[in-house]
Amino acid sequence: MKILIISQHIFPIQTPRSLRTTELVKEFSRQGHDVVVYAVLGKYNYDLIKEKYNIKIKHLHTKAEIRPYTSDGGNSRHFLDKVCGKLFGKIAEFPYIEYLFSIPKIINQEEKFDVLISIANPHQIHWGVAQAKLKYPKKFPKKWIADCGDPFMGNGTIKNHFQYFARYEKKFCKLCDFISVPHEKAKEGYYEEFRSKIRVIPQGFKFKLISQENKVHNKVITFAYSGVFLKDIRNPSLFLDYLSKVESDFKFIVYTPFKELIAPYQKILGDKLEIRDLVSRKELLKILASMDFLLNFENVNTPTAIPSKLIDYAIVSRPILSIHPNKIDRVKINDFFKRDYTKRISISNVEQYNISNVVQKFINLSQN
Repeated sequence: MKILIISQHIFPIQTPRSLRTTELVKEFSRQGHDVVVYAVLGKYNYDLIKEKYNIKIKHLHTKAEIRPYTSDGGNSRHFLDKVCGKLFGKIAEFPYIEYLFSIPKIINQEEKFDVLISIANPHQIHWGVAQAKLKYPKKFPKKWIADCGDPFMGNGTIKNHFQYFARYEKKFCKLCDFISVPHEKAKEGYYEEFRSKIRVIPQGFKFKLISQENKVHNKVITFAYSGVFLKDIRNPSLFLDYLSKVESDFKFIVYTPFKELIAPYQKILGDKLEIRDLVSRKELLKILASMDFLLNFENVNTPTAIPSKLIDYAIVSRPILSIHPNKIDRVKINDFFKRDYTKRISISNVEQYNISNVVQKFINLSQN
């Protein structure tokens, strides 16, 4: 099949949507499909990747630099872009609204594809694809799958979108053939009249499961967290406050690009807290596998969101301590510190996250 994928980001930036795009592109190619991917690129040299996987990687041109920057993580936003973001960010969904106009040009200039997979967030990518379908119906791919990490208007973490943008979300839901979401609960965030189009296709990775019999027993209890912290829905403050009162030795290792909420505790916890910059997923998995257990912060007031990090946690087969940021279960935490993992959470059917199985689901939809 000839497959077109449009996403904001691709490797090397480490975000859930970037990983989604990158893994899909590589696996479609491994299975013999002809793949073209558009993303907001930076200065990274993709020659080796294009040659290895026989794929075409093209720049999704934007006049205003799109946050969070380019696919290589470079920050090249102009002063005017930042000013416009402050003035028109909410009222005009700037700068993402630019996709509404740039994506139709891509569809028109490309040859006709068998299937198009548009990947959000941001949802304005779907809006641009919907506009292209109306404007260039003869050039539009035979099947369109709109892949969504989170809903737009029904997102529990962002409730300040102006109501008139709902028409754009409804337009793409009406025009696409299918809407793919990563988990069953995500359906609740979409308009009921379009839920018949929704199919659950989880995040996918190429992996080899680490044996459950792999035992880890560090001299000092060592645990890790990898991901972002958000003040309103994933705030670590209460948990860190509790850790500051724990007298026994431990090592808490955190990989995060957002250090504002955790950095103040560095002086309080000293060597017990180690804050690290993000590393490649391959390197991270090796590190996570060496932990006594792994930490998950549950999302507050976001029933449609399940952290993608739990997939990686399941792959490395370490016990998972899941805590509610606003309701610290001291008994459960103390049990984990005693290496009693009875209250660990489990991730069922890990093979559903194998990228080969994920791609097969997309193929089945494109042939439906």
